[in-house]
Amino acid sequence: MADVPTLSITLLGAGQEVGRSCCVLQYRNITLVLDAGVHPAHTGMASLPFIDELDWSTVDAILITHFHLDHAAALTYITEKTNFKEGKGKVYMTHPTKALHKFMMQDFVRMSNSSTDALISPLDLSMSISSIIPVSVHQLIMPCPGVTFTPYHAGHVLGACMYLIDIAGLKILTQDRHLVKAEIPPVRPDVLIVESTYGVQSLEGREEKELRFTNLVHSIIRRGGHVLLPTFALGRAQELLLILDEYWKKHPDLHNVPIYYASSLARKCMAVYQTYIHTMNSNIRSRFARRDNPFVFKHISNVPQARGWERKIAEGPPCVVLASPGMLQSGTSRELLELWAPDSRNGLVVTGYSVEGTPAREIMNEPEEIIGMKGNPIPRKLSVDYISFSAHVDYSQNSEFIDLIKAPHIVLVHGEQTAMGRLRAALQSKYKNRDEDIKIYSPRNLETLDLTFRPERVAKVIGDLAAKPLKTNDVLSGLLVSKDYSYTLLDPRDLRDFAGLSTCVVTQRQKIALGVGWELVRWHLEGMYGRIEEGLDKDGIPTMRVMGAVDIKQTSEHELTLEWDSSAANDMIADSTLAVITEIDKSPASVKMTSGTQRHQHEHHPHSDHDYKHNPMLRIQRLGMFLEAHFGEVEYHMPDEEMETDQEGATPDGEPSFLIQLDDAEARIKLLSMTVDSNSELLRRRVEAVLDMAVTTVSSLSESFASGAPEDITNGHTHKKKGDISPSEVQGESDVIGPDDDAGRKAVADDDHDDDQTLRRELETQ
Repeated sequence: MADVPTLSITLLGAGQEVGRSCCVLQYRNITLVLDAGVHPAHTGMASLPFIDELDWSTVDAILITHFHLDHAAALTYITEKTNFKEGKGKVYMTHPTKALHKFMMQDFVRMSNSSTDALISPLDLSMSISSIIPVSVHQLIMPCPGVTFTPYHAGHVLGACMYLIDIAGLKILTQDRHLVKAEIPPVRPDVLIVESTYGVQSLEGREEKELRFTNLVHSIIRRGGHVLLPTFALGRAQELLLILDEYWKKHPDLHNVPIYYASSLARKCMAVYQTYIHTMNSNIRSRFARRDNPFVFKHISNVPQARGWERKIAEGPPCVVLASPGMLQSGTSRELLELWAPDSRNGLVVTGYSVEGTPAREIMNEPEEIIGMKGNPIPRKLSVDYISFSAHVDYSQNSEFIDLIKAPHIVLVHGEQTAMGRLRAALQSKYKNRDEDIKIYSPRNLETLDLTFRPERVAKVIGDLAAKPLKTNDVLSGLLVSKDYSYTLLDPRDLRDFAGLSTCVVTQRQKIALGVGWELVRWHLEGMYGRIEEGLDKDGIPTMRVMGAVDIKQTSEHELTLEWDSSAANDMIADSTLAVITEIDKSPASVKMTSGTQRHQHEHHPHSDHDYKHNPMLRIQRLGMFLEAHFGEVEYHMPDEEMETDQEGATPDGEPSFLIQLDDAEARIKLLSMTVDSNSELLRRRVEAVLDMAVTTVSSLSESFASGAPEDITNGHTHKKKGDISPSEVQGESDVIGPDDDAGRKAVADDDHDDDQTLRRELETQ
């Protein structure tokens, strides 16, 4: 059974869960890893993907989609703490992602090192960052032979991309698509790996959501409270700042209410945002073009640098604070929550997706008390609201994108089990109603998904073969060169120029000790192959050529030498020739031939082509016998000369034929063109099939090989033999090869033409 390539997809993270995204693709001995994040609900080693399940030295490339910690924070641990560097793997991400990843990881390392289960050191981070290869959107990258990938805009956050990956012709699209409209790649992928964070949930419209958000913030301030907005340091925070700054401009009564952005990391990254302003939406770009920098906020302030500022703000007048992290695990947002929770005037607005097991998810259930970072219970009286500004797509957006991509295989990742299950069921129901064969999968962590493909193999035609325009059904012959799972068809003469390769001819020779005569060898070879070319080579050695490929030389009285240019076809002919020669002295026919006292020196085998050359009607008679065995009586017809001249200027058929009649149907076989005409389609097909068998049966191997086998393409024509037989000395009545291949082919062509003319004359005289 032919080898069927299988794509293996294994999730080391984000399998029926949100967080620690890490997807392993394995196909044709190539291993790629998509993302390497940590789980926000865990710390230390528990937050990492299941990295022990993969030999990282076998990884060819790691592709990072964006800088969020749940997609990229485990990268440094993998590159510095595993055997990844023992292999040839490389790490790729876009230019903005690399710039922001550096700042995000510096903050991550600082926060991690304050605990007892730190994963990496600043030195590890420095070494890892230096090994990252930045790429541009739409840039075609070849990380290793047989693999290419192209990044496309994914929206979401600055630098976020999805990758269209091509592994040996198999196309995979990794989609981390988000609210900003993503690109649709121009190529239909075989597999789509897509997030399922929100399952079948549909989010409210943009305008309604912003209005509800600003009204909620304003109402908390009116009652004298503080507003806490836990956000990630980058991405959604900048979006909320833009909304609040614009709302403050329109409401003078809020100008004395400060908005604090408690993130030193964000201040560092603002320069990166301004550097890559061209990658953002048209509104941001147009404002920047008018010298209205959208990232210079008039009503946003940085928090005071003095120690204990959190308590001072809590005891002060109403304000709005955006603080990280977004899921309230630790840091500034967690400290402010514990300070503000007991006051009912205060309010918490959760603005993004919260992973199961994080404090942000737990507090959305509005418990009566929360547990502080020191383990102490704290009463919760502040209001809790949820308005999703998450960059992840909802069901309608996800479904629309999947429909546009039209991939036959869809793999759901990065979603909790329940939400992912509902999304899978909804998609399956939709495609079933449409009668579309779309396979949808939702693998768990460490569950390997095997997908079998039979991808199309496309060969590019280059060089001289590409110079001539081709039409439909044209047959193109050339040399097929395979390299790194790509195929190129070219003329062998272009091999050195386009592929850097060259051809050579391997000539094989084999000597055989033989105790029978030269004529007996020829007789047996004629019986097997039909026509045998005989003469002398350039050194005057008697030589016979079998099927234009294998030379048999009488190098001494009791020794023969077989010589041929090695190829798949020639090697088979040489093997069969050797088998015939070695069995000559065991053949009963040999005994009969050598026991006769009056044998002619050049007696030919009854199965040779010699009789056809001197009696062309013999072939027709044998064809007629074969046809009669299948159809009964077969009539032979020769056009009447008077019929040929009935119509002046007409072109008569003038071709002899066999006539076969079965009931009311009849079929006519034209003997020169070997075509069949019939008033019955069924009879015509049957006669054609029998005629093919008849022609094959009455033809020798030499005739079949010469007419059916394509010329050896290693040099554009049949090989020139080193010992070509000289035409100056001809033995007997056998055909002769010329001193070069062109002349030899011309001699054979002329001989075949003479045979046709003789056959026509013989038919006309019958």
